[in-house]
Amino acid sequence: MTDVSQNTTGAFARLDFGAITKDLLVTLFLGLVIFGTTVGFKTKTSVGGLTIETHMVTAAILIAIIVGGRLVLWMTLWSRPAGQSKSIIPDGVKTALSSKMGLLGKYFGPIMLVFAVMFPFLPTTDRYLLDLGILVLTYVMLGWGLNIVVGLAGLLDLGYVAFYAIGAYSYALLAHYFGFSFWVCLPLAGILAAFWGLILGFPVLRLRGDYLAIVTLAFGEIIRVVLLNWYQFTGGPDGLSGIPRPTFFGLAFKRGEGNFADYFGLEYSTIHRIMFLYFLILILALITNFVTKRLRGLPIGRSWEALREDEIACRSLGLNTTTIKLTAFATGAMFAGFAGSFFATRQGFISPESFTFIESALILAIVVLGGLGSQMGVVIASIAMIGGFEIFREAEQFRMLIFGLSMVLIMVWRPRGLISTREPTIFLKEKKGVSSDMVAQGEGH
Repeated sequence: MTDVSQNTTGAFARLDFGAITKDLLVTLFLGLVIFGTTVGFKTKTSVGGLTIETHMVTAAILIAIIVGGRLVLWMTLWSRPAGQSKSIIPDGVKTALSSKMGLLGKYFGPIMLVFAVMFPFLPTTDRYLLDLGILVLTYVMLGWGLNIVVGLAGLLDLGYVAFYAIGAYSYALLAHYFGFSFWVCLPLAGILAAFWGLILGFPVLRLRGDYLAIVTLAFGEIIRVVLLNWYQFTGGPDGLSGIPRPTFFGLAFKRGEGNFADYFGLEYSTIHRIMFLYFLILILALITNFVTKRLRGLPIGRSWEALREDEIACRSLGLNTTTIKLTAFATGAMFAGFAGSFFATRQGFISPESFTFIESALILAIVVLGGLGSQMGVVIASIAMIGGFEIFREAEQFRMLIFGLSMVLIMVWRPRGLISTREPTIFLKEKKGVSSDMVAQGEGH
């Protein structure tokens, strides 16, 4: 009892109550400004015009949670000596968890693949969940494509949605003006997107970091504005409708003789087309993953990682950084083009409103939260973020607030992403994971 009382007394002695009071007052003020305006007041349309509803109790609860959380942190983690670990988890438990996570990580990929294949046939899977699965897989594919540019090559790209739009409009326009089918337009959309990736790559060869991000952001906006204003060719803000649906070896998913259901002796159902689209995007995503992993083991993949670590050292090794950057942009853009082509045929209608900057930010957030350079991290982040949007759909005005707060908490808890270890493509004696703290990621150096 004496030791416990002495430890408690020592812990309280280390607390700077003046600093804690100032911090809590600042937190209270910021909470009043943020939650008092966003949650405390809400406009509502009525007969006489707009009226204001007050939700001060809800705002007060949120502010109390934030202030209380800061106080708990001050009393526990932030009051420990400088040389003592800040983690509240004992070292023995951490070692056990690390071994369990390593074992889980070894089998996590195959387990997720089996679940993805069996997902449409589960008794609980309905039309809504299938559509959600298609959306998640689309963002997984986009995340893997952007991971080549940002995670492997270290080139910060904020205009990735431009290649997504190019792929979608390539298929829609080729089908509209030339009558090409989806299977013909799919590779063409990828090739055209890769070509535009090269066009973007040339002007930014000498740019790094923030300057590169600004130029790629401008490129994405240029593409969107062109699609918006070129009314005679792209339909402008009206978009393009009537985009042909894909077929299964020439069998359309329609009612009638000679179509998919009739050919296989099945009763016609609209769910057949949804399941076909699900497996189509699953195959495209798996191809993206396979090609990316194979490229990482080739000289070009190791060149991307060398560029990410240090561009000057990369040049001193005799590597052509121009070629390395262009191949990274072109390869990432190609997969975005494939995903865009699928998006167009799935929706049947596209418009410039589907390719705004928020889409680029969402894809980049998936890559960063999952862990730059981590393929499995992109999958986990896509499920969490896209599924998270749907979970909090009923939360109305709290939806984006909860979503943004959860992202902040994840980045505070795991600043290097959910998957913070990397497996090097070349190893000296034994194959083992390396902490992501040892590598430079997404810095453009």
